[in-house]
Amino acid sequence: MPQPSTSPILLWFRKDLRLADNLALASAVDSGRPVVAVYIREPEDAGTGPLGAAQSWWLHHSLSALSAALSGVGSRLTLASGDAGVVLHRLIAQTAATAVYWNRRYDPAGIAIDSALKASLVAKDIEVRSFAGQLLHEPSRLKTKTGGPYRVYTPFWRAIEAAGDPHEPFDAPSKIAAPCSWSESETLETWKLLPTRPNWAQEFSGLWVPGEVGALARLNAFVDGALDGYKAGRDLPAKPATAMLSAHLAMGEIAPARVWHAVRGLTETVDAADSIHFRKELVWRDFCYHLLYHSPNLSSANWNPRFDTFAWRDDPDGFRRWTKGQTGYPIVDAGMRQLWRHGIMHNRVRMIAASFLIKHLLIDWRQGERWFRDTLVDADPASNSANWQWVAGSGADASPFFRIFNPLLQGEKFDPEGAYVRKFVPELEKLDATYIHRPFDAPESVLSAAGITLGSTYPRPIVDLGFGRDRALAAFKALPARG
Repeated sequence: MPQPSTSPILLWFRKDLRLADNLALASAVDSGRPVVAVYIREPEDAGTGPLGAAQSWWLHHSLSALSAALSGVGSRLTLASGDAGVVLHRLIAQTAATAVYWNRRYDPAGIAIDSALKASLVAKDIEVRSFAGQLLHEPSRLKTKTGGPYRVYTPFWRAIEAAGDPHEPFDAPSKIAAPCSWSESETLETWKLLPTRPNWAQEFSGLWVPGEVGALARLNAFVDGALDGYKAGRDLPAKPATAMLSAHLAMGEIAPARVWHAVRGLTETVDAADSIHFRKELVWRDFCYHLLYHSPNLSSANWNPRFDTFAWRDDPDGFRRWTKGQTGYPIVDAGMRQLWRHGIMHNRVRMIAASFLIKHLLIDWRQGERWFRDTLVDADPASNSANWQWVAGSGADASPFFRIFNPLLQGEKFDPEGAYVRKFVPELEKLDATYIHRPFDAPESVLSAAGITLGSTYPRPIVDLGFGRDRALAAFKALPARG
């Protein structure tokens, strides 16, 4: 049997699909031992595979990019599917590896799998080492003064600031030692991650470049451009004023520490308010994982049990029309259609669309969470759950339930000329800005001139906003005072 000094290390990639700033990879390379890189497509019930169809598209291209990057430094990516324990034990037998390295994950299913797997490997004298890197700071180590988890964001932000900067970014290795022989690999094509009939992702490739190179390019473009004026511009869906890094972060193609340092170092050339605001949103991602780490059922159970008796409505047709962008409220419809076409939705519009589903239609936030999980390329088990609960008012440090976004006012405030609506709801393209967010108020002559027939070319509103608001507030008022 090979000695530990010469035997291979199995490097298990998960949602850390990058070579730079990868602590597990760097430690394996620094050992001087051969490295066998593997990505395991685990069963869906493991909770660690692609969260939905849109992210499956992303995963295909991200793994392809990672494979090419590894080839460039003398290595290969082994693809395997099945139970992680079974796969790793098989690879250990095939490669004579005596160690397994990985970067930690923080979703409940992933933690449970890793804990059990580590015990089984150690029992067979296999060295197991895990490293940080998915977050700015480990969720288990940040505690309040009383020793418990944080429940409110602002103190959490202050704790992150007090904890100091995360590790400095470091480059990818220039060479990775190869084993004597490579284990057999499955192929991406057999995984069938890409949609075919129909190819609903046909516009994705024009917008996204999955992989580490694409992530770094996106970061550099943001730092050089949209970061200046970010605090105000981020709320305008028609402007290219956001970082567009969330999908890269979700798949670990870029380390949050690298993003943090890239933005923090620009206070002399960029308004401090813009830099701080962006870093606060990066920390919000950490806060979501902090909540998930301490509340493992965040995606299925109300964080605030007061909402357990909330009178949600069963409304399949309403939900269907919401998913299709056929609610009759242009800003909501534009967001839902952007989601389907691009796998993304502007953050301000996400809040408007989520509020409309939860409060005006009174449909359970969990239905919306599942839809976003399937259709977002940046689907993330922590952020998705925490943000839906934030809008619903049932989450930690949540927006109060009685804060109900009015899609008309929101549209007129953040898309005043209707550029965003016109892009994604083309049947309203010729409508004057006065009525672009309220076509149902337009005179018949205006509608006719724009080629619009309400109820035919564009739907009438699915619900009256005043009625929906009153119904939601009544349902909220009926809840017990405390959970």
